[in-house]
Amino acid sequence: MSFEITGKFIAKYDIVQRTESFKTREFVIEKTEDIGGRTINNYVKFQCTQDRTAMPDRFNIGDEVKVLFNIKGTKWVKDGRENYITNLDAWRMEHIKLSQEDANMPPAFIPDAPPSEIVDDLPF
Repeated sequence: MSFEITGKFIAKYDIVQRTESFKTREFVIEKTEDIGGRTINNYVKFQCTQDRTAMPDRFNIGDEVKVLFNIKGTKWVKDGRENYITNLDAWRMEHIKLSQEDANMPPAFIPDAPPSEIVDDLPF
């Protein structure tokens, strides 16, 4: 299952070589929401792996971004005790470009069928 979130890109960390063949990188976005007249800031840390570790390099701190990610969980047992870790595994990032002109434009009309297949069956 895939999820997405938008927010301000606020931190990116160095690539960490976990094993000889596995590397990770973390980055953070800030998600700001108005709830009941209060501004709530949430800071969400993501992980990207392998060839996706270069993904945050295309973005500058302060950019508005959309992150597409999966939730992954791992369980392991240490000293007879179960431990769990949850990762937000980012697999795509996009710039969010909202201009005032775009915000004022009405949504485009896209018919359900191509024009050649639209049938006018009104009785008048």
